[in-house]
Amino acid sequence: QGFKDNLHAVFCLAENAVGPRATRPDDIHVLYSGKTVEINNTDAEGRLILADGVAYACKDLGADIILDMATLTGAQGIATGKYHAAVLTNNEEWEKACVKAGRNCGDLVHPLVYCPELHFSEFTSAVADMKNSVADRDNTPSSCAGLFIASHIGFDWPGVWVHIDIAAPVHAGERATGYGVALLLSLFGGASEDPLLNMVSPVGCHGDSPPEDMERDSKRRRLV
Repeated sequence: QGFKDNLHAVFCLAENAVGPRATRPDDIHVLYSGKTVEINNTDAEGRLILADGVAYACKDLGADIILDMATLTGAQGIATGKYHAAVLTNNEEWEKACVKAGRNCGDLVHPLVYCPELHFSEFTSAVADMKNSVADRDNTPSSCAGLFIASHIGFDWPGVWVHIDIAAPVHAGERATGYGVALLLSLFGGASEDPLLNMVSPVGCHGDSPPEDMERDSKRRRLV
């Protein structure tokens, strides 16, 4: 699409199968960020490799915008429904941009609560830096799952982090919907040479875009 910035795609893939090296309850892993994780839920496995992916993007690729997208939690469908993906981010303007991009392209998005100072304590561990799943499954588990990933970049990281949980809208019955492709094209279309993507992107110089300083800043950033 004639993308003009430095863009990387990191695929966080792992086989989820039982074997002699499978993760067990009470295992402690050292993740790529250097932080230790106590396993208290072996079904919360996707976030482990996503955490490695964002840490790699930060440490090795030097990214200053990191967007991770995954079918992460069943609770997403409860939090935002089966038509809206859930977005969690450390930047209010990018939260607004995700919502606008979703409306422009049809891949709808709705914000989750971002409050690590209240919610990250759900992962408290006596023997590691954190557990991999929440203590209270009634306390916004989709937000907490995103915070687990963010912690491996660091909550004081100065860049833009965006987490999009697409668990529900990616399928309709037994069929895949292709959700997410249009959203990414719309969100980052302002950095494309395609005039249609320029027009629908909320991060750029068209219509009710974010403030000029954000627009200027977005063009300097390297994207993941």
